[in-house]
Amino acid sequence: MGDVINLNAVRKQRERAAKEARAAENRARFGQSRLQRDLRDAERSRAERELDRKRLSFDDPDKTPKR
Repeated sequence: MGDVINLNAVRKQRERAAKEARAAENRARFGQSRLQRDLRDAERSRAERELDRKRLSFDDPDKTPKR
């Protein structure tokens, strides 16, 4: 006769493995390292500063660009 197994435990173990595989795939597809996020944020702030420097000033305060 074979060994007795708990079917609930087997089902939960299989679901956990599938969930972990899906999470690993999503990390590889969508994830960014801390360095990549920092570089992206630094580039974005640099571009905003550069754009602000090139902005025209207006005498009328109603026409002044909002920040």
